[in-house]
Order: sequence, then C-alpha cells, then structure tokens
Amino acid sequence: MAYIDFVSKLHSGTKRDYIERVAKGDKSECCTVAKQYGQDYWDGDRKYGYGGYRYDGRWRQVAQDMADHYGLKPGSKVLDVGCGKGYLLYEFTQVVPDLEVSGIDISEYALENSKEEVKPFLKLGNANSLPYEDNYFDLVYSLTTLHNLYVYELRQAFQEIERVGKGDKHVMIESYRNESEMVNMLNWQLTCRSFYSPEEWQWFMTDSGYTGDYSCIYFE
Repeated sequence: MAYIDFVSKLHSGTKRDYIERVAKGDKSECCTVAKQYGQDYWDGDRKYGYGGYRYDGRWRQVAQDMADHYGLKPGSKVLDVGCGKGYLLYEFTQVVPDLEVSGIDISEYALENSKEEVKPFLKLGNANSLPYEDNYFDLVYSLTTLHNLYVYELRQAFQEIERVGKGDKHVMIESYRNESEMVNMLNWQLTCRSFYSPEEWQWFMTDSGYTGDYSCIYFE
C-alpha cells in the first residue's frame, strides 16, 4: 500500500462559506438534503453541495497522471466507484484510446445527467456490493466517496474493491492531520459518515484486506 497523491493540485480548501452555514443553524438541514444525492446536491444551491457540477475539463490532468502511473493502455479495464456524472471516466477515454470503462454511483440524478459519452457504461449501485466479476479490472479507483459510508459498509466496500480488481487500486478519502483540519472538515462536510486520521485510515484499509494505494484530502 502506497500513498500517492493525484488530486491535491485541484483541492486544498474551499471558497464556500461553510462557517456561515453552521452559524445560521441550518447545517443539519443541508446535510439531510445533501445525503439524498439528488438535484439539490449536484446542481442546486451551493449550501447543499456542489452548486452546479458541470464539465470543465479539470479532471484531464488527473486522468493523465493516473494513466501514466498505472500504465494503462488500449484495452485496459477501469472502474470508478462513486463515479458521479462520469467526468473523470470520460477523461480517461480521452487520454488512453479504447479503454473499457465502467462506473457505479448511488445517485440516480448524477447518472441521468452524466457525460453522454460514458453514460452507457454507468450503473446505479452501492460501493459495498459491486455487480462485477472477481479480478476483472486493471484499475479500480474511488475518489471522495468511501468516507460517505458507515463503518460496516466501509469494510465491505474495501473488500469489494479488492475483489473486482485484478491489478491496481486507488482510493481517496477526506481526512485530517491536526485539530484545525478536523474542525475545518467537520464544518465543511455534508455527507461524511467516517471521520479518521490518515493513520486510522491506513489501519482500517489494511485490516479490511485492501492492498491498493490511497491518498487523502485535507482542509487546511
């Protein structure tokens, strides 16, 4: 298991006024709405989530870096667990021709409004029960998804990722290294159910039998 960062160049904080959301007393309502993963979460008011999650090409370099690192080539099979609208999967198809891409997400709204080019390859489902064959994918990745699971689901999700991947795996989760980052994360988050330090995440992944790589998002 190795710590490999592909995404921090895109994210180290947020311009969202999450402190105001907490101070106004509507944080619990925002969390309740966000956890439905519907239109409000993806394309509604920003207090409920993304505030409009539209394709802008920002994931192209991430796809290129991951493809280079994991040696993806035409014919490689790639699975995105928690694919959302499929933007990163689409970028993989642009940086490596003739990939076999698959994605799964719990949000019907995200899949219905996903990138048209990859929509046929996306499924509705949960990370803790992946509808794919054992040892099928050359790369399985999950970015900013697994921390949204309860701990009993989380263990199953790591085991499922391990089961369907015959090659490389990578997960990215939200975490904190100090009290300041923990407070920032707790104030910012809307959907997290698992809050762990990097050391705890590493222990949990190992204890679950996960052998792939990982990285963390911190709220500095």
